[in-house]
Amino acid sequence: MQSYEVNSKGVEIFTKSWLPEANQPKAVICFCHGYGDTCTFFFEGIARKFASAGYGVFAMDYPGFGLSEGLHGYIPSFDGLVDIVIEHYSKIKESPEFRSLPSFLFGQSMGGAVALKVHLKQPNSWTGAILVAPMCKIADDITPPWLVKQVLIGIAKLLPKQKLVPQKDLADLACREKKKRYAMDYNVISYKHKPRLRTALELLHTTQEIEKQLDKISLPLLILHGKADMLTDPSVSQALYEKARSTDKKLILYDDAYHSLLEGEPDEMILRVFNDIFSWLDAHIGQKLDE
Repeated sequence: MQSYEVNSKGVEIFTKSWLPEANQPKAVICFCHGYGDTCTFFFEGIARKFASAGYGVFAMDYPGFGLSEGLHGYIPSFDGLVDIVIEHYSKIKESPEFRSLPSFLFGQSMGGAVALKVHLKQPNSWTGAILVAPMCKIADDITPPWLVKQVLIGIAKLLPKQKLVPQKDLADLACREKKKRYAMDYNVISYKHKPRLRTALELLHTTQEIEKQLDKISLPLLILHGKADMLTDPSVSQALYEKARSTDKKLILYDDAYHSLLEGEPDEMILRVFNDIFSWLDAHIGQKLDE
């Protein structure tokens, strides 16, 4: 099911949901999409797999992304974006039909940073989080040199919406399977241009903030990352695993895998990642029901 909803700020947000046929969902999964991405296209197939396995999946396009209202690719405030995510998913979790169910955050790439910030603002509200190649740090190879960065910071104060940040081909860096790289060209509502100055600075500041707060993460965690990821740094996922105060946490690093673990890898790797996710979810739903 899909719809448009107007949030408390008066912004029109595009939302989608996928529910198991006939049966009550085993749990609620709230999806946080990555930079430039959307809750449609690639995620459609992912969500259907979750629904087929008995989970209720809920997703939204952030303002400025996908089919939601706002300047395309523009994030004036990452904290403001997180507040919008919290508002939308809190309504779902508090609705009578889902209130008693376990609830999980599911964040991919930048969505991993969104999920972590949601948790830091709502430390006791979620059963757990699944983080797929979370953006806890942007890889050094794709960030501008220090001097260029200082120039861009200065320009951003005057021209925050301009697309001036240098960027490599993210599709090539994200997908290991070549034929799946080409499929990204058909996702016409994704944001494929150079990052806007304010957006780039918000992403950089957010990753710096998260790196400093890893020891405040306390919910059950499943962290999945490709060892050959060239967009987000897998070593910071290792640091998240080591520093998080969560007593229930699991890190899986996949040899040779790139950034897009559920969309851009060979089919056998994608199946392996899904199996790891479902095994973890089923175990944690069982734990929740036993409490």
